[in-house]
Amino acid sequence: MDKTYFIIDFDSTFVQVETLEVLAEVALLKNPKRDFILEKIRKITEQGMNGKISYEKSLGERLKLFQASQKNVDDLVKILKKKITPSITRNKEFFKKYKDKIYIISGGFKEYMVPLFKTFKIEKDHILANNFIFDKKGYIVGVDKKNPLSHARGKAAIIKSLQLKGKIYVIGDGYTDYEIKKAGLADKFFVFHENVKREAVIGKADHLLPNFDEFLYQLDLPRAYSYPKSKIKVLLLENIHKNAFEIFQKEGYQVESLTGSFDEEELIRKLQDVNIVGIGSRTQISKKVIEEVPRLLSVARFGIGVNNIDLKTCAGAGVAVFNAPYSNTRSVVELALGEIIMLYRRVFEKSDKLHRGIWDKSAKNCHELRGKKLGIVGYGNIGSQISVLAEMLGMEVYFYDILERLPLGKAIVCTSLNELLRISDVISIHVDGRRENTNLIGEKEFKFMKDGVLFINTSRGSVVDLEALAKFVKSGKVLGVALDVFPKEPKSNDEKFVSIIQGLPNVILTPHIGGRSEEAQADMGKFVPEKVISFINTGNTTLSLNFPNLQLPQLRNAHRLIHIHHNVPGVLAKINNVLAANKINIEGQYLKTNEEIGYVITDVDKSYDKDVLQKLRQIPETIKFRVLY
Repeated sequence: MDKTYFIIDFDSTFVQVETLEVLAEVALLKNPKRDFILEKIRKITEQGMNGKISYEKSLGERLKLFQASQKNVDDLVKILKKKITPSITRNKEFFKKYKDKIYIISGGFKEYMVPLFKTFKIEKDHILANNFIFDKKGYIVGVDKKNPLSHARGKAAIIKSLQLKGKIYVIGDGYTDYEIKKAGLADKFFVFHENVKREAVIGKADHLLPNFDEFLYQLDLPRAYSYPKSKIKVLLLENIHKNAFEIFQKEGYQVESLTGSFDEEELIRKLQDVNIVGIGSRTQISKKVIEEVPRLLSVARFGIGVNNIDLKTCAGAGVAVFNAPYSNTRSVVELALGEIIMLYRRVFEKSDKLHRGIWDKSAKNCHELRGKKLGIVGYGNIGSQISVLAEMLGMEVYFYDILERLPLGKAIVCTSLNELLRISDVISIHVDGRRENTNLIGEKEFKFMKDGVLFINTSRGSVVDLEALAKFVKSGKVLGVALDVFPKEPKSNDEKFVSIIQGLPNVILTPHIGGRSEEAQADMGKFVPEKVISFINTGNTTLSLNFPNLQLPQLRNAHRLIHIHHNVPGVLAKINNVLAANKINIEGQYLKTNEEIGYVITDVDKSYDKDVLQKLRQIPETIKFRVLY
């Protein structure tokens, strides 16, 4: 880069705003026509930036609309210090290293620009801008007309006067920046659109820059991030809450959100260039999907159950899986309890009759919850919480779980599933969708139950044999049923739902909405992206379902090498042998393993031969290797 020069625009590029507009906002603070004048200024700015009027005309017409003072300029500097473009701020080291090769060019004014560049080490003579003319009272009365930048095609003229010998790259957002390339004075024109996107200028670009990180990445220059966030692609399926979209987008990732799900082949096609996929309960992340989408880094499950994700294959491919183990717990619990009350009081049945004009005040088969025995199958996050609330409503609580669980309140542990089924008046299922739980409740289990039992399933559809359930509802043994999940669920709201359980008396069917409260969806929309972003940006795997859980310290003044490998002996030694052979200083190292994979994080000094990275990738047991900084 010895003979390369960087010409960087100021307004809406180096800073996030058009500075003359902000100066006008300051100067017009007490003017009753402030909003009207500002709108006129904005329109003139856009005409100039899109090349519809000359810069000379744009500048002159805007300055006629307001009068500013030296004090207003001083106030503007304070504002602009907080408005430096984020990707510029985090790459300050580039500016310091290449300060002699960087020129900041603007139709704006040195009076407010020069103070901003002190911390970037850019000298005054490398800041190419206009100058204000002030009167004796300190008010702006004009501009220095001798400065080429106050006239049409001024940027091209002043770059020509520099007589730079070497490659010249121009970065900017407006037509006046393109004029430098148009005049044959630049090798490439990069349109910068982190702050504003001008379609009229985008068509003139050699490259589009969503941020400054992208520019530095393309030219392999010193940068804050090893990989531009704008290159990370996220696909959200099944109508994931807008919070997730907004959080991923704010992070700088490319995000697409769709309402439906896809079958296996369609999903593979959609995920070819995707790094993060967010799913609900319908999308199946199968072995084949993982094997055929090599760019995938993480699966984000917006819910609790992960039986629709092949966790083992994901781990083997270096794909970290995160879910929301707590976010929708309360919503599922409230739905289950509400359904128990409605079934015992036969609310749906009586409501339907009343809609048809039938006044049925009979108390037959209508009961209170108080004193009834609730049997909970599965005493995890949801089962234990429903236990506490049901007890507060006066129910006796029993539970069965294959794992040893601490009873809450007065809940009683049952030693077997059959014991729980025999004593319970109400049975609520809260197990996961593992293969062993398929048809956990079938004809044999229904026979163990009391006559007049209520049956609730808000866990997984595969857990219950629906043919057996329908049989016992028809016989009257099962007095009421509430199902929120089914063995086969539609892929979208447009697909028709058909089930053997439809049309039976005192049966409540809901379309897998246990966790679909606005509160739960909003919480999941925040919780899951934060875990995924932490993994992508720093390597943290806390609460991952298939990776060894590592909470890493903040990365400071080092490069982080992330090595995911098959869990076999000796890999750590191979990694360290490569580092030692290349005399690389280790700042910190962290290792954790599970049955499938080993996860090694090594923070190293920034100075090393980049060939080392390829050597680490070539260790035979390597699954995935990334560098973060």
